[in-house]
Amino acid sequence: MHPQQRTSLDVQGQVFGEMLKHWALDKPTVIAHDFGGATTLRAHLLHGCEFHRYVLMNVVAMRPWGSVFFDHVGKHVDAFLGLPADIHRAVVEAYIKGAMINPIDNTDFQKLVQPWLTAEGTGSFYRQFQQADERYTAEVEPDFDKVRCPVHIVWGADDPWIPLHRGKALHALMPSATFNRLEGVGHLPQLEAPDSVLRLLDRLLTD
Repeated sequence: MHPQQRTSLDVQGQVFGEMLKHWALDKPTVIAHDFGGATTLRAHLLHGCEFHRYVLMNVVAMRPWGSVFFDHVGKHVDAFLGLPADIHRAVVEAYIKGAMINPIDNTDFQKLVQPWLTAEGTGSFYRQFQQADERYTAEVEPDFDKVRCPVHIVWGADDPWIPLHRGKALHALMPSATFNRLEGVGHLPQLEAPDSVLRLLDRLLTD
C-alpha cells in the first residue's frame, strides 16, 4: 500500500503468477472475482500460468469498465487524500455498499472497510482509481477463446457495478464456458448469497 507501489492490473497479473510459483501450485483451480478476473486472465494468457479449472464471478475482464466515480477520483486524487477521516470512511462505506443489493453480515462489511482506513490504506484506496487503465484488459480480450482449461462464468444477475449484459458479452467470447446466473444477487455473490455460491461451486468443480 505504500505510495511507490503500483497496484494496476498488469502488476496484479505478474504478482499472481509469482505467487503460484512461490507456492509451487501446479494447475490450481482458480476462482476469480472482480479485478481478479483481469488479474488471472493476464497470468494465464500472458504469463503462462496453467489452471485446472477456472471460475469467473462478476469479473472485470472487458472494456468498458470503471464508473463516473472511478473517473472523477482518478483525476482528483490529491483532493480526496485531504478528506477528514470521518468523511473518508463515509466515502469508503458508500462505495462498498454501492456494489450490493442485499445486506451482508456487519463483520464481513467491516472487514471490507477497515483496510482502507489506515494512513497507508487511505492513499492506496484513491491511487487504485488513478492507476485503473482499460489497456490492461484490452491486451487479453482478443485471446479469451484461447483459455486452456474448463471455464465457468458465474454472475450475480443484479450487479450494480458490472451488469449482467457484461457477463453475457464475456460468455460470447468464451463460448465453451458454462454461464450461471444468480438471481437477486449483486456484485458480491460470495457475501450476499454464500450458501447458494458454495452449492453452485460444489456442483461445478466436482469431478
